[in-house]
Amino acid sequence: MTGCQIQGEDRPNESQKKRIKELMGSLPDDDHYEKYSGKLKALSDATRLKILYLLSDGELCVCEIMYALDKPQSSISHHLNILKNLGFIKGRKEGVWIHYSLKNPEITDTVEKLIELI
Repeated sequence: MTGCQIQGEDRPNESQKKRIKELMGSLPDDDHYEKYSGKLKALSDATRLKILYLLSDGELCVCEIMYALDKPQSSISHHLNILKNLGFIKGRKEGVWIHYSLKNPEITDTVEKLIELI
């Protein structure tokens, strides 16, 4: 693998180093990237994406999500907890069941736009 090879060198020159330092200074800190990464990882799971799309039509009870996806309560609860902890959905308790809805109804449109960009 070769380097930049600017003026016969195999490493960045001083102006390039200065530009890179300025660029790095303008980026969010590592905690932000960890948060972004976690959210993108959550969206990389087919079950969680299906849940988001189901909720894009309105609030659903856990039992309805279980029925729609034909998965056990423990599995659905696991996915719902991930989505809730990352801020994608919110829950409302009614009796023994929790009803979930999207925090931002535009999330599925945004996911589609992101996929189109990639």
